Amino acid sequence: MVSGTDSRRSGFADLTQAELAVLVPELLLSGQLIDRSGMAHCIGAFGREGMTAVAIEEWQVASPVYTRRMQRALNFAGDSVETIFKGLQLDIGAPPQFMDFRFRVDDHDHGEFWLDHCGALADVEPMGESYVRSMCHDIEDPTFDATALATNPYAQVRPIHRPPRVPADRHPVCAWTVVIDPAHVPPPIPPNSDVLAGSRAAGMSLDPIDSGDPGHADYAGPLLSDLRFADFSRSALIRIADEVCLQHHLLAMGFRIAVAARTDAAAEIFRKQFTGIAGITSERLRLALGLGDDDAALARVLGLHPAWNPLRYTGIEIELTDGGVRLRLPRRSAALADGVWPAVVDAEHLAPLEAMARGVNPHYAAHVVGDTADELLIEFRSAERPFAESGEVAITRISSGANFRFADRGIPLPLTVV
Repeated sequence: MVSGTDSRRSGFADLTQAELAVLVPELLLSGQLIDRSGMAHCIGAFGREGMTAVAIEEWQVASPVYTRRMQRALNFAGDSVETIFKGLQLDIGAPPQFMDFRFRVDDHDHGEFWLDHCGALADVEPMGESYVRSMCHDIEDPTFDATALATNPYAQVRPIHRPPRVPADRHPVCAWTVVIDPAHVPPPIPPNSDVLAGSRAAGMSLDPIDSGDPGHADYAGPLLSDLRFADFSRSALIRIADEVCLQHHLLAMGFRIAVAARTDAAAEIFRKQFTGIAGITSERLRLALGLGDDDAALARVLGLHPAWNPLRYTGIEIELTDGGVRLRLPRRSAALADGVWPAVVDAEHLAPLEAMARGVNPHYAAHVVGDTADELLIEFRSAERPFAESGEVAITRISSGANFRFADRGIPLPLTVV
């Protein structure tokens, strides 16, 4: 029997508050780069228009589910424009600084946001105007609304201006209004929304935030110009990190469903997506936390990787041994029941695991040391010579997010009604 919960503590429970404050924006950026990894393969399989349709479908079904989860976790549920904006600040679709959202709240039902920098646009503009229009028009229109509708069914997000940029260096790169009006007719519920809403990820129970922990335990106060994650309590940051990992899985689930509707090769495309994001994320986590490139560092990175968290969702176990690092992947878990990334790893398909390990050190190879009805047991050992980077990781690395660096912006300002 597959259980939706597990008694084990969070995989982030051993981190300090300072380490968690570094980790959370990294996890948010990793979620954004999922599409940099997956959409290249969709273009190859379905063309630009097919890729656009997959992107719309995955975000439409995933973002309402995880938006409501984060609202409940951090106690800022509501039906206002301000609530919508708070949700965006904790959304893998809008990682801080890389997607530099700025906000203005006029009243409960009216506001604006604009992007001073858009890493996604920086990635797409070199591909030409047709791809810019696909992202900034075709994809953003329905998906911005889907995110806003998670807060209020009468919310509409509409452009003031957006790319293609005229002039070419126009700033801000885009600007949008958000208006809540009972006269607005909500769009139809997208197909497969019920699948994600009823998934194990959607219903996953995580540890409550300890209100006695030093620092902010929630986001119930005013909307802030930026979130300074170091201001949150250690307990709150652990919960945020686990929630952001569930965002990864929900978006990946939406991607898999959309791709499977179009091809019998969905598992292969899904595995390629996993491989690309697995490697880039490992590399960024290692560098962000100042880790080395030995077995201890690999065990640490594997335990923190969003593909394997929350631990009670995936059921994985990491063990540091004299011979290397071992990963135990159970045959029964909530993640496997949902069909997310762990479901496409087996004894014959280890590319995502090797990419993940080689983000720490290119010498690592994955070896199957156990394959039973209960678990797949993988051991990572260092080879004499380094391995070449996989094509899937190289594709993801094209994104400017692969080398993006976060900056300290100081004390954030509360954004009150103007």
